[in-house]
Amino acid sequence: MDPTLARRVLMLLPTQRDTELTADVLARHDIDTCICIQPADLAREIDRGAAAVLVAEEALAQGAQSVLGRVVDRQPRWSDLPVMVVARDGADSAQVADAMARLGNVTLLERPLRLSTLVSTVKSALRARERQYEMLTHLDELERARDDIAASAQRKDEFLAMLAHELRNPLAPIRNALHLLGGSDVPEPEQVSLRAMMKRQVDHMVRLVDDLVEVSRLSRGTIELRRDVVDMAGVLRNAIELSRPLIDSGRHALRLELPDIPLQVDADPVRLAQVFGNLLNNAAKYARSGGEIRVAADRDGDEVVVAVRDRGIGIEPDMLPHVFDLFTQGRREAHRAQDGLGIGLTLVRSLVEMHGGRVDVRSDGRDRGSEFVVRLPLATDVDVATSRFGPSPETAGPSAAQSAPSQPSSLRVLVVDDNVDAARSLGMVLRMLEIEHHVCFDGRKALEAVREFRPDAVLLDIGMPGMDGYEVARRLREDPANQGIELVAVTGWSQRQDKERTQQAGFKHHFSKPVDIGALQALLDGLRGPSQHTGACTDEAVTPRSALSNVG
Repeated sequence: MDPTLARRVLMLLPTQRDTELTADVLARHDIDTCICIQPADLAREIDRGAAAVLVAEEALAQGAQSVLGRVVDRQPRWSDLPVMVVARDGADSAQVADAMARLGNVTLLERPLRLSTLVSTVKSALRARERQYEMLTHLDELERARDDIAASAQRKDEFLAMLAHELRNPLAPIRNALHLLGGSDVPEPEQVSLRAMMKRQVDHMVRLVDDLVEVSRLSRGTIELRRDVVDMAGVLRNAIELSRPLIDSGRHALRLELPDIPLQVDADPVRLAQVFGNLLNNAAKYARSGGEIRVAADRDGDEVVVAVRDRGIGIEPDMLPHVFDLFTQGRREAHRAQDGLGIGLTLVRSLVEMHGGRVDVRSDGRDRGSEFVVRLPLATDVDVATSRFGPSPETAGPSAAQSAPSQPSSLRVLVVDDNVDAARSLGMVLRMLEIEHHVCFDGRKALEAVREFRPDAVLLDIGMPGMDGYEVARRLREDPANQGIELVAVTGWSQRQDKERTQQAGFKHHFSKPVDIGALQALLDGLRGPSQHTGACTDEAVTPRSALSNVG
C-alpha cells in the first residue's frame, strides 16, 4: 500500500460545497483529503488506502454504511478504521445508532459543527490510525524475526545432520580397517595399506574439525592476520597445490591465467591460500567429472581481481544471495559426495573482508556453472616488501591397494560404494569372514556386476555421483531375475526419514556408516545357504581417487 494514500481522510458529505470547504479547512492544517461523490467512490478509495473516513449521516442511508460495514468485516486484526459521522442535530436517529453498533470505531460530530472541533477530531483519528500502522510494522518485524529464527534453526539442524553424515564417511573405512588389523592373519602389505587408508581418513576428519574451529574463531574475532607483501601468482599456485588431490580425483582440467606483471598484495599468504583453496575445492566438488576449472588473475585499477570459474551444476537464483551464509548449501545432486559442512564459503568471505576486499558470485542457474570473483587492494609503496610466510602444501597419501579375490563361500555379496577406501575395506572384512564378494565403485558397474556375479546380497551405498543407490535399487527391482537379491543400504545418512526412504526404495536393511561389523556379520550369517551360483570373484579395477572422496 502507498504510504501517502494510507494517510488520507476520505470524505463523503451532503453537498459539493460542504466537501470543498471542509477539504480547504483540513488542508490548512496539513491534512490530506480525498473527495468522494458517491458510496462507490468510497469503496474504491478505501481499497487504495485510507487513514480515516468522514461521512455525512445522509450518505449512510444511501449506501455508505453498507460499504463501510464490508470494510470493517474484512479488515485485518491490527486495523480499526476510524469513522467520523457528521450527524444532524440530536444525533439520535436509528441510522446513526445502527452505524455505531455495526462499525465500532465511530465518532459523532453534530451539526452545526465548529471548525476547531472538526480539526481536533480528525487529528485524533489520524493519531490513532498512525499507532495502528506502527503496530503493523512491529507485527511485520516480529514475523520476519520469527521466520529468520526458524530458518536459522533449520539451517542449524541441517548442519548437524550434515556434520554427522560427513564424520560417518571417514569413520566407516577406519572402523573396517581396525577390525581387520585386530586379526592375526593380515599380511604385512595389507597392514601398510590399511594404515595409509586410516591416515587419509583421519586427515580428512581433522580438516572438518579445523573448519569448525576456524568458523568459531572468526565469529569471536580471534583470527590474527600475519600480513606481508606477497605476489598473487605464488598464492594461487600454493592454493592449487592444496586442492590438487580433489581436482585430480574429479579428472578436471585446470587452467591458470596470470598477467605478465606481478600482482602484489599486502596479505597473510597462508590465509589467502586458504581462501583460494576453498574456492578451488568448491569448483572441483561441483564441476562435472572431467570438466574445466579456470583461474584468472588480473589488475583492475588499484585492485587485484581473481576469478575462479567452473562449468558445473551451477547455483539456483534463489540461492545466490545466501551462498556465503553459514551452514548454507545449494542443491545436492544424488547425495553428492564431499559436499562438506557448508562453511567453506563463509570462511572465504570473512577472510577476504579481513583483507579489505570483497567476493562476489555469479551463476546463470542450473547446469550453467558458477564464478567466484575476489577483489583485493594492491599493495602500496609504504607496505613492507619482504615475504616471510608461506603455506605448507598437503600431500596425498598412497592409494589403497586393490582388493584381492575372496575365498569362495555359499554366500555371494556385492559391495558398491564410490568411496574406494570404504568399499575396499568392507571387501577385506568380507574376505576375513570367508564370504565370496565383488567390489565396484559406481552404480553402472554395479548393474553389470549383478548380471555377471549373481550376488545373494548387495551392500549398496546411497550417495554416489551419477547413478545413486536409489536408482540402482530401482533398476534391480525392475528385473524379475533379481527378486531374490537382498538389498542392504550402507550410507552416511542415518535420520529416521532416510531409513524410511531406503525401505520404500526396496532395501530390506539399513546400516549407517561406520557399519557395525558384528551386526553385519549376523545379518550375513542369516543369509548363508547353499549357493545357486558358480564362478570366481574378481574385483573391479578402478582409477584410485583422492583420500577426500567420501560418499554422500
